[in-house]
Amino acid sequence: MQDSRYVVRFLLFWVVALTLTAPASATTLVRRGLDRLTLESEQIVEVSVLDLHSYWNAEHTFILTDVRARPARVLKGDVDEDVVFTIPGGTVGDRTILILGGPDISAGSDYVLFLGRTDLPGAPGRLTVRDLCQGVFVVERGRAFSQAMREPLVPDAQGLMDVPGGKEGLPLEELARRVFELR
Repeated sequence: MQDSRYVVRFLLFWVVALTLTAPASATTLVRRGLDRLTLESEQIVEVSVLDLHSYWNAEHTFILTDVRARPARVLKGDVDEDVVFTIPGGTVGDRTILILGGPDISAGSDYVLFLGRTDLPGAPGRLTVRDLCQGVFVVERGRAFSQAMREPLVPDAQGLMDVPGGKEGLPLEELARRVFELR
């Protein structure tokens, strides 16, 4: 009887110990390849972000941020003069809502964005970034880097875990060519 209590305590100790030492991960994303991002997006645009405006939704329960960007090139879809889309989260006054694994967009920066319509908290049918940070490629020195590089990805149906372009990113022209071929 005492042996069984010892075994139970020993196992319980190790379960608790392993649970406490396991790495924390708030957001886990299933990897989206360039093919899925392209096919499932309504618009794909290379843009320069002009400005951002954060505000409370109508119910005052969630902060949203509208982003206005100037397209440099449209890779898929129809785009007017400026692109306006909404991302979840932002800062209003002393309140910040941060979406872990969400898109990180800054005024004055260049991106390739994969956009589609979806319902956001208190804001139905908004144009937004697809698949959180996976729908954002930062453009630097002629290359496009997926923001999903910073996130743990669960393998997709083909068993792939790396973001499109990997740590080296993709040459911008190659990304554009691949999107044109896939759309």
